[in-house]
Amino acid sequence: MTVDAISLEVFRNLLTSAAEEMGLALGRTAYSTNIKERRDYSCAVFGPRGDMVAQAAHIPVHLGAMTASVRAGLDRLDLGPGDVTVLNDPYLGGTHLPDVSLMAPVYRGDVLVGYVANRGHHADIGGMAPGSLPLSTSLFQEGVIIPPLKLVEAGVLNEALLELICTNTRTPDERRGDFAAQIAAVKTGERRLLGLAERYGLPTLHEHMDAVLDYAEALTRAALRALPDGSYVFEDSMEGDGIMDTPLPIRCTATLADGQITFDFTGTAPQTAGCINTPLAVTESAALYVTRALVGHDIPANDGVRRAVTLIAPVGSLVNAESPHAVSGGNTETSQRVTDVMLGALAQAAPNIIPAASQGSMNNVLVGGHDPRSGGQFVYYETIAGGLGAGPHGPGASGVQSHMTNTLNTPVEALEYAFPLRVRQYAIRPGSGGRGLHDGGDGVVRELEFLAPAHVTLITERRKTRPYGLAGGGDAQVGHNVLVRDGAELPIDSKAELDVREGDRLRIETPGGGAWGATSE
Repeated sequence: MTVDAISLEVFRNLLTSAAEEMGLALGRTAYSTNIKERRDYSCAVFGPRGDMVAQAAHIPVHLGAMTASVRAGLDRLDLGPGDVTVLNDPYLGGTHLPDVSLMAPVYRGDVLVGYVANRGHHADIGGMAPGSLPLSTSLFQEGVIIPPLKLVEAGVLNEALLELICTNTRTPDERRGDFAAQIAAVKTGERRLLGLAERYGLPTLHEHMDAVLDYAEALTRAALRALPDGSYVFEDSMEGDGIMDTPLPIRCTATLADGQITFDFTGTAPQTAGCINTPLAVTESAALYVTRALVGHDIPANDGVRRAVTLIAPVGSLVNAESPHAVSGGNTETSQRVTDVMLGALAQAAPNIIPAASQGSMNNVLVGGHDPRSGGQFVYYETIAGGLGAGPHGPGASGVQSHMTNTLNTPVEALEYAFPLRVRQYAIRPGSGGRGLHDGGDGVVRELEFLAPAHVTLITERRKTRPYGLAGGGDAQVGHNVLVRDGAELPIDSKAELDVREGDRLRIETPGGGAWGATSE
């Protein structure tokens, strides 16, 4: 079959649907609320050279990094039919330790068709605090580090490896259930990819895998050429690293030149003692996300986009840390600021496209302890929504996830059923968005009451620096973390660990989004 416009679109959608079906299998069979309810997972299909050819509309910070994790597996392991690899090392293509990736080659006979992979955020993977996102100073404190290993070899599950991983977590039964769901998703993707090979033949499938990559590259370069060439600089800061409160600048120079975009982070703060460092794969994910957002929704989501992007991230900086620096919050919080900085730079080149800053935080809340109802351990993890930045064409949405995250919330009913927690308030936070010609979206208020003693970790941002407005629009309000104990309201730092008592309440007020445009008043 010769590639033409119709066949290209057909295969683009066939490959994407394979990734989407993997996601459905994973979400419907998972055990934890974090994967089952919040859908904190991602799935993708790769060609025989390890290039991502299609992804589902899942988590941006996962998907840009999955190519690196697939290549790490290919570099370190000799893979054959029936093998499934497991990996979570952030310095080998992972993001942070709770994000565990599974990847498998797909063979038709003895001929390689391609690869399928998924990444799921496990609610606990060990380490010094429940939820495995502690205020750490070393990667070793964050949980079990898994290099590329064979979880399944020639169709046989490595029970010893699975037992080793699960035994080192606080909720081993839940982990086994989520790993089983990830394996099921791999098998689903394998069946779909084999079905395409059977129906169309391997030469045709591989030809169209190459074509969708070339198509994404061509569309990306054409969109970039429509923007004015030049270099544009923007800088913002992280609000400390959980150990020190010193602001840590992130500086980006975005250069557009003849269909190529370069993001240069020279001038960014050095890697730091606390947990907000990012491995290179996370920064790459943010760069790819911003590029796709810049050029439009019609661009296929695959590694063809990567060909038009150059990333300069100095080794040993906050955005390209060296092992074993701590990274638990870098994946969630620093990735958001990296995105804010790239968009701030590009707003100078494309003022009629780029919106104001969104809330700039994932508002990570982790709670763990003894559940008196079951007699076992529990771990609850949530990222809480906030406001979107307004754009030139309208206001920002309120109470939604933004940029590098794309999860749902945990429904109140599911949360209260699964954990010794009660939701006392869950509402839009009026007036938290910036004001302007187009107002920014509002954040939310989420208040939890503890029905048993527990340990809490908070990793949040935009508690001191407001999400910026653009084109004369106002900045949004910062967020607040508050512990309510015996009627007193006690402020909590943006990054904190604390022990809570039965009856205490935790209130998270998330930031809004910046406004776009000055008002006429």
